[in-house]
Amino acid sequence: MEKQALRSYSSLSNKVVLITGSGTGIGQSIAKKFAENGASIIIMGRRKEPLEQTTTILNGIIADNGLSARVKSFSGIDVADETGINNMLKQIAEEFGRIDIVVNNAGVSGPVKAFTNANFTEFKDCVAIHLTGTFWTSRQCIPLMGQNAKIITISTFFSEENRYEQRPYRFRTPYTAAQGAKNRLAEALAWELTDKGIKSIATNPGPVHSDRIYKTVYPKAAAEFLRISGYSGLSPSQTEYACTKLLPLLGEDNAVVLSAINETAQQLSSGRDSSLDPAYLVQVLSGLLSKIQEIAEKIQANTKNMIVDSEFLTQEDVADIVLNLCDEKISALINGRIVPSDRVFYPVRPLVRTSLDDNSSSLRIEEKVVILLGNPSNAKDLDRLKNLANALRVEGVRNLTIFLHSCNLPFKFESFSYEMFNLNDEEQIGYKFQQVAKKYGSIDSVVYMTGNYDYERSLLSLSRKEWDSLVEQFINIPALVTKESVNAMCPGAVLDPPRYKNSNGRVIIVGPESPAGAKISGLVRARSEVFRGALRPFAATVNQELFEVLGSNIRLFLILPGTIAGSGSDAQRLHRSAAQIISGHVGNNGDAIFYIDEVKK
Repeated sequence: MEKQALRSYSSLSNKVVLITGSGTGIGQSIAKKFAENGASIIIMGRRKEPLEQTTTILNGIIADNGLSARVKSFSGIDVADETGINNMLKQIAEEFGRIDIVVNNAGVSGPVKAFTNANFTEFKDCVAIHLTGTFWTSRQCIPLMGQNAKIITISTFFSEENRYEQRPYRFRTPYTAAQGAKNRLAEALAWELTDKGIKSIATNPGPVHSDRIYKTVYPKAAAEFLRISGYSGLSPSQTEYACTKLLPLLGEDNAVVLSAINETAQQLSSGRDSSLDPAYLVQVLSGLLSKIQEIAEKIQANTKNMIVDSEFLTQEDVADIVLNLCDEKISALINGRIVPSDRVFYPVRPLVRTSLDDNSSSLRIEEKVVILLGNPSNAKDLDRLKNLANALRVEGVRNLTIFLHSCNLPFKFESFSYEMFNLNDEEQIGYKFQQVAKKYGSIDSVVYMTGNYDYERSLLSLSRKEWDSLVEQFINIPALVTKESVNAMCPGAVLDPPRYKNSNGRVIIVGPESPAGAKISGLVRARSEVFRGALRPFAATVNQELFEVLGSNIRLFLILPGTIAGSGSDAQRLHRSAAQIISGHVGNNGDAIFYIDEVKK
């Protein structure tokens, strides 16, 4: 089998391959597959010990096959760390002189929680590793890459898109947002690199046999479900605390698990809000852990039932996929494409529409309390924000509070009072929302206008600071605004999730516009989709959690202005659409994403 592989992929001999996140799991399997086929391997990751073990394995493969390839390991490096990646590539340039293939594999599960309960720092960290790590590693490798080099990006099937559908992934909002953008980034890189002859392809493996799924994602999802729905004998905060202590020990010896259960029971019984007997808590916690395992196994079984042969991919399967994508002929045929390889039949509700329901009657928003937030990066963005504020005032909204992201634009917001602060500050934005709710009794709607970015500018020309600013503007701030909006509309529900049930409110994100012009290139279109591609799966996941998990009537609406024909956006249609949503005329039927300018003439 090994000799056959060497013959089939002899073109990989003498190639230099960089694989991120390659100390364990899928990354290690990919590294082994390339080593078997004669390539020199550069592995990297955060932990030293797994990388040392992988290095030993790879050197053994090379020696056993009589190959002349080399192995180089870089430990203590996070792909989101700008300095670490830069320093690593300087050393690679000195030792290898080039890179022929980059495999963007590094990733983390991220927080597996309802978005209302997710830690914002963990959200940003997850996006930084999956999306920014892919962008920065790819960008910095390009000077070392020549004709026919390849960038292979591993994403997820949960961010695949169909015409009117999105695949939500409950409890995984940062993951879906980052992966959705990463798919679109892989497409954009292919367009940006045509003149260099470098190919960019992404693949979306489906569920893969791994400890991350069995010991992290599925159990954490089960634990979050129990925190929200309730577990007899424990409050939601006690359930969360117990799961934090016990879930990392799944799979350990019974004695280790029992010791942790006893210790956790003692800690809970001595807490301020508990007078429960430790012996009773031991029974409760044992039952909790069993219930989590039961639900986790059910999730796994349900997923298998959506696969034609009921089998997850193995890590070696994914390595084979990556190896095949590096074939010269195959890579030329599918350059710039996202290759779905999950085989999962995953039916979802249609979520995308081209317009809102036309309703010419009075919108009746005079009793509504609305917060309007903006992140203008230029005068045009600011005008859009002002015009929407004016339109809402004309419609008679009872109170309109305006918050702007701190920026250096010299302007005055005529006839409106507003506050300017860092919208990426979790504590500050939460406090401001609470102030509005306290002053006016409630918050009915929150509108965040992301602004736009320059589609004529090459993504690869962006500095790290400029890229980070875009991620903040189009992913992190929308996520924080959504989270704080829902929790301000339903105070106290974070600690008492049943309060979310039947709560009401509207959150609107007005995303970046489609490019406008008489003739729009594929390159410009690809650049414009990167962050729109983050917001679509994010909105789908948030609404699934609101409706199916939390039982809330609060909804997140994503408006993406502009047309595929390049005719630009219609300001009046945007104003009317926002007012319709705020008035409640747009119902709870599941629609979440609106291309309001794509209407039939």
